[in-house]
Amino acid sequence: MTVDDNLPETGTPEAVSPRRRRAVPPPPLADMAVDRLRDMIIYGELAPSARLIEPELSERFGISRTPLREALKLLAADGLVMLRPNRNAIVAPLNAAELTHLFEAEGCIESFAARLAAERMTAADLRRLRGFQDRIEALEGAGALEEYFAINQKIHRLIVSSAKNPALVEAHDRLLGRLARARYFALGAQGRWKESVLEHREILAALDARDGSTAEHLFVHHVGRTGEVVAAACASPRAQRAG
Repeated sequence: MTVDDNLPETGTPEAVSPRRRRAVPPPPLADMAVDRLRDMIIYGELAPSARLIEPELSERFGISRTPLREALKLLAADGLVMLRPNRNAIVAPLNAAELTHLFEAEGCIESFAARLAAERMTAADLRRLRGFQDRIEALEGAGALEEYFAINQKIHRLIVSSAKNPALVEAHDRLLGRLARARYFALGAQGRWKESVLEHREILAALDARDGSTAEHLFVHHVGRTGEVVAAACASPRAQRAG
């Protein structure tokens, strides 16, 4: 589910006269297929180890197999698809050991970024973060998991970008793409969704107080806890049967 967090503020030229905006050209077919397949994998429509049958997907998306194959290569680079010589590609299985390493890396990047963000983020950054927090709290109460997850991803990206360090942003974007499916999976675990909202509330309070040390500590706990939930879920007999 796509959530637009770039709506123009009231009083800006874009808000007053939307006709002045340039028309956005449609994305290339491969990019469209990447977006569709990524959502299907992240949100569980395509299960781990599911075969990706090219003729069926080409017909479903209304594209030829050339852009579809390019999309599969791009998703394989993100760790969501596994390519197999002379066989159908499959959705990459959830690998508990690999996910543990990825969550460790995410915890390092995001916690350090949170420390920097407490010092460097602007008043506008904080306003956006407060707005996101209000929305996820409302969505948690409404049970809108997919929309909640989309905004949750934006929160993590906003905090990292607020560190004002392009190298951190680049590393984080690539890592977050590989972890998206596991993060969504974790939110479906009993009690984790509500727990996550409360953790984000504490992180926002620390950033608002410009308390970098506390923000860093809270992020270490937040990401570590998500990793624990995913590891436990991957170790369950049901997950192991699913691949």
